[in-house]
Amino acid sequence: MLRRLSENPLRLPHLSPYVPGPDDPAIFWFNSERKDILAEVERRVAAAHAKDRKALEVTLNEAAYHEIQRLERQRDAESKENLGYWRGLIRRIARMTDDEKRTALERTVHHMAKDVAGNFDPRVYQLSRKVVPKLLAGVMRPSDLPRELFGQGAPLIDELLRVEGCVEKLRSLSKHGALVYVPTHCSNLDSIVLAQALEKSHLSPVVYGAGKNLFSNPIISFFMHNLGAYRVDRRIKSALYKELLKTWSCVMIERGYHSLFFPGGTRSRSGLIENHLKLGLVGSAVEAFSENSVRGVARRVFFVPTTINYALVLEAESLVEDWLAEEGGARYIIEDDEFSRLDRWVAFFRKLSGQDTACVIRFGEPLDPFGNEVNDEGCSLAPEGQTIDPVSYTLRGDAPVLDHRRDAAYTRELGELLVERYRSETVIMSTQLVAHVLYRQLVAATPGLGIFARLRLRGEVSVPREELVRQIEVAREALRALGKRGEVRLSRTVSDATPDELLNRALSVWSGYHSRVAARDLGVEITAEDPTLLLYYQNRLVSFAEAIAPPELLEAAREIGQIGVKGGLR
Repeated sequence: MLRRLSENPLRLPHLSPYVPGPDDPAIFWFNSERKDILAEVERRVAAAHAKDRKALEVTLNEAAYHEIQRLERQRDAESKENLGYWRGLIRRIARMTDDEKRTALERTVHHMAKDVAGNFDPRVYQLSRKVVPKLLAGVMRPSDLPRELFGQGAPLIDELLRVEGCVEKLRSLSKHGALVYVPTHCSNLDSIVLAQALEKSHLSPVVYGAGKNLFSNPIISFFMHNLGAYRVDRRIKSALYKELLKTWSCVMIERGYHSLFFPGGTRSRSGLIENHLKLGLVGSAVEAFSENSVRGVARRVFFVPTTINYALVLEAESLVEDWLAEEGGARYIIEDDEFSRLDRWVAFFRKLSGQDTACVIRFGEPLDPFGNEVNDEGCSLAPEGQTIDPVSYTLRGDAPVLDHRRDAAYTRELGELLVERYRSETVIMSTQLVAHVLYRQLVAATPGLGIFARLRLRGEVSVPREELVRQIEVAREALRALGKRGEVRLSRTVSDATPDELLNRALSVWSGYHSRVAARDLGVEITAEDPTLLLYYQNRLVSFAEAIAPPELLEAAREIGQIGVKGGLR
């Protein structure tokens, strides 16, 4: 018999009841219609597979096959509970009547939907607004905890997190439709940091998908479970489960819930700006607009390209090693990375506590589902600036219709536009600039070597400090020129600090956190101590490598520019 294992063992602390008011965000009302949303999702998914007898049997066989494969590999409590059911089902399918198959399908969809479904408790949200920044402050800078607890001065989190972009416009658009944030993804901290950025900007909290492995920590699970996260089990491979996730997202957006998902799918193992997106959930938002148009519901959908930019990445070492081992494409979950270890959290935040702006969240100009920019009132704009009705994209004749092939084409075009926006909205941090310049010198000093051979040259290539500072200045000036053309963004530190200060800041951030030192200061020389870490941090600038290289380093820049291209890792 299918059962869902409990993954939220913490009980809700005693909090006063909260009655949502008319001015509260839509998500505050979510629990009142949660059952109805679940029922609608289950109805749509089951109906899509129950129309055709052959398709119904194929769906059940495919779901059972993948679940048996998964549970046999896991060999855990979930396997013990459910493996027998799936083995029995796959033996019985051929003998089932059509009604029995439909019943089995409905039961399977119901089990999957209950495991996915999120929750939102306004009381926990109000608690988290007060508690989370103070807890982070206590970890990052224990001496300032009394100041945080008694509300003296600006919150410490404000010193570390900077929010840029069209915040005022997003506040306006949130009244006209559903905002769908589509950020870059490089750390499991991203959801936490983005939630704090929304809070800091007085923007509504969102519903979002989170890997089921993140719910294994009871404290993190408690907050995620009660703050809009729905669970995504990336181990489940069946098409039925993937369709259910898309349908859940679609129904939530149809009903006006602001949402978040990472089009890159998983964290960027390489540190590169995402350029290959998984568009399933993006497509669900496009479909949500079409569904509403067909039903005559005048609710807009706005995509918000967002970049999350860190000076120091919590899981950098695990991620880059996983990428270099060519496991990133097949291994969706790294069980033992830095995110799962409390001591790495403490070391990470304390390393950042003395820094100026450890993370920049940048909200790009919002787009409608068809790639058009929008004004503050949510009206779609043609390239020439005149307003257009996005419903016109869904018409066949004079009436809007659902057309999945058409929406898939629009989704692909939107994905290409998001990739362009990620590049232009990326904020270059000091560690990334310094790593790029130093790694470029390493490439120039080792002509003919492949990338893996270079990664073994630990501490073997040094650059005179004076020359490195000069090259940092040259690269920074070239980035400034790109920035003036709107092709990239620079953090305030990169923009305002002297080249020597940028070098010192990067060396300070790296020192004492990672298990290996990325670069070592020898006084008159700087050594490329760990090329692997330098590669990870410099990868954020790969797409700009040739544009910011001086003539004498152009060949090295061209080689760097091939990183991330198929065959670029030699």
